Amino acid sequence: MPKQPEKTAKPKVRRWLKEILWMTAIVIAVSVAMDVWRSRTIPSDPVPAVPLQSTLGESIDLVNLSSEKPVLVYFWGSWCQVCRFVSPSINWLNNSHDVVSVAVSSGDDRRINGYMNHHGYRFPVINDNRGQLMQAWGITALPTVAIIKNGKVQTVTTGFSSPPGLWLRMAVNKSKQ
Repeated sequence: MPKQPEKTAKPKVRRWLKEILWMTAIVIAVSVAMDVWRSRTIPSDPVPAVPLQSTLGESIDLVNLSSEKPVLVYFWGSWCQVCRFVSPSINWLNNSHDVVSVAVSSGDDRRINGYMNHHGYRFPVINDNRGQLMQAWGITALPTVAIIKNGKVQTVTTGFSSPPGLWLRMAVNKSKQ
């Protein structure tokens, strides 16, 4: 007489799903806590009103740029390992959203432009070779993504960010009045 298959597959699947949900919740909680901790020094007041210029010589006014829709401001470094995973997402978002990036301690304009061309990145870059802009913004970790609207920081995230996560942050801030 053939053996009947055991009926343990469903309980195992449920147990694994429950564990996956718990681990996901823990990862999200830790990630949010890290963002809150790292962004505590970033003022929610209007962004520092300093004249900015891209590595290509274009003038950038973040307050004016963010007056009608949110602007994603991306602090990164060419030497930053995590930035290598986030930068393609920023480049992708640049096709549909306003993006301004700040290259921290990454060399002179020529070197940064070469890096951008080599990787095929098309988002505007401000050179913060001495980290003064990073310090003025209170940024303590790279990469950092800040979304500003009406000249004020609306949300900040640090470390790795996925394309859907960045897109969702922009969409939420776009719908806010």
